[in-house]
Amino acid sequence: MSDDLSTQMNAIGTAARAAARAIREASTETKNSALVAAASALRTAAPAILAANAEDMTAAAASGTTGAMLDRLKLDDKRVEAIATALEDIAALPDPVGRELARWSRPNGLDIARVATPIGVIGIIYESRPNVTADAAALCLKSGNAVILRGGSDSAKSSAAILQALQAGLRAANLPVEVVQLVPTTDRAAVGLLLRGLAGTVDLIIPRGGKSLVARVQSEARVPVLAHLEGICHTYIHAAADPDKARAITVNAKMRRTGICGATETLLIDRGVPKDLVVQILDDLAAKGCEIRADDAVWAIYPAAKSATESDWHTEYLDAILAVKMVDGVEEAIAHIEKYGSHHTEAIVTEDRLAAERFLDGIDSAIVIWNASTQFADGGEFGMGAEIGIGTGKLHARGPVGVEQLTTFKYAVRGNGQTRP
Repeated sequence: MSDDLSTQMNAIGTAARAAARAIREASTETKNSALVAAASALRTAAPAILAANAEDMTAAAASGTTGAMLDRLKLDDKRVEAIATALEDIAALPDPVGRELARWSRPNGLDIARVATPIGVIGIIYESRPNVTADAAALCLKSGNAVILRGGSDSAKSSAAILQALQAGLRAANLPVEVVQLVPTTDRAAVGLLLRGLAGTVDLIIPRGGKSLVARVQSEARVPVLAHLEGICHTYIHAAADPDKARAITVNAKMRRTGICGATETLLIDRGVPKDLVVQILDDLAAKGCEIRADDAVWAIYPAAKSATESDWHTEYLDAILAVKMVDGVEEAIAHIEKYGSHHTEAIVTEDRLAAERFLDGIDSAIVIWNASTQFADGGEFGMGAEIGIGTGKLHARGPVGVEQLTTFKYAVRGNGQTRP
């Protein structure tokens, strides 16, 4: 690691800390105007953003990147517009800063309020998806935080082009451009420096990516981490499932977009589900190009499947591959998910309310769903405008991490001359 890189990264941290003070005190109107202006700049810069993305796509394809990962990387006119719209959606959200979370009075007359405040400087490390550059920046801006972004090397050109539009929005609102900064190198040593906190200027690290990235962050970080680990998501087809819902939800949960963390990776099928429905569901998946890896009970019904191994139940494929297992009732489904899941998102398909409530109560995951696709595990779909990721831990934030989850709180105590005896 060169002294030059260390100096450069510490300067980024120092600038972010100064910008954090400015954005913390910015009005709701100022923050919203920056987001709206950034959305406009994104639309204007769409040709340049797409040209940069084409360069990233060419390099990624040449390096052997999988189809699912290329889909995560790819931008087109529709996706650029979706990014711009997401910025406007975030601008329209209520300002999370200054919310009074609780208030009470003490017998001595002290008035105590718990008030939402920004975290400060957030470092976000992510892979592949260039839209995260805009989503993460916008969520941090709205919640009054400065952010240091470190995207994957495969999306470096796309992210840099998007950053230009974001900083144009900040300038238009008379906010410092250092509210949103992008690590300007693909040198992995820069990540190590960020994880060590840049001389005390970074308050929180959020990793968004594969298991190896998150493992490195958790191992090396010297500042708090809000982790998003794997998305080993499950869909359970209960014996009382509506056949049409079961077929539609399963195909959508797996195949709508296979490379996102909310894609179902394991399908659990109750032994009470009619065999012809099992075949129909698996045929639907195969017709969409999905490879089926089945346990012995499912293979006996559907011999076109490949045999599943123990490792399949542990795997986040992020591809058109699905592990399928037969289970005896809700309790076995819950036990399987508890053993193999990553506490991300699980769904049950059933018309039996008691079975559904038992599943919702019994599953210890960030998101549990009844009669809908696991691909709804998304901050935008939750009405949050966008998300930085899905928190799979249990502290601070769990599930979609949106603007409210990017705040902490302080206590404002108002007195009238009280002293403590």
